[in-house]
Amino acid sequence: MPPFNLKVNGAARRVDVPADMPLLWVLRDTLGLTGTKFGCGESLCGACTVHLDGLPVRACVTPVSEAAQAKAITTIEGLSADRSHPVQKAWIEEDVPQCGYCQPGMIMSAAALVKENTAPTDADIDVALGGHICRCGTYQRIRAAVKRAARLAAGPQGPRSGGRRRMNAGPGTKPGETKPPGGGRR
Repeated sequence: MPPFNLKVNGAARRVDVPADMPLLWVLRDTLGLTGTKFGCGESLCGACTVHLDGLPVRACVTPVSEAAQAKAITTIEGLSADRSHPVQKAWIEEDVPQCGYCQPGMIMSAAALVKENTAPTDADIDVALGGHICRCGTYQRIRAAVKRAARLAAGPQGPRSGGRRRMNAGPGTKPGETKPPGGGRR
């Protein structure tokens, strides 16, 4: 059981855990970062979403050995200490959470989207947040918050020129269809 060196929320952390231990449990149980939630353990609900090198991944199925290869791991706690990230501001302004359990994962995926696309369409939002489950059904508020966050991220200059980054979604997709940020790593 070799120790793993991780950079979590900007801080170097050394953990002595089994290589196959899911990153979720390393974050929650070993490092005490409980903002990332356990929902399903099978990469189906999105509650455990974190960023590896800026890309959203499901921590419940990502082994620490894989996460240790990333230059940076960002959790909901590391997005911003004072809730000043555009997505966090928009979530508050749109009064998105009801129970709030799914929100850390939703926010992390939305943050990855607005970093790349400051003018997302409903379809872009659907792709980026696909697979996230909100049991309270606040999807319309989530969509409104993502659009508000994109406007906030764009600032007074408006959306970044060049629009969104288009990627081939893989075999069987039509030209112009996109993958979720992170190439679909879930």
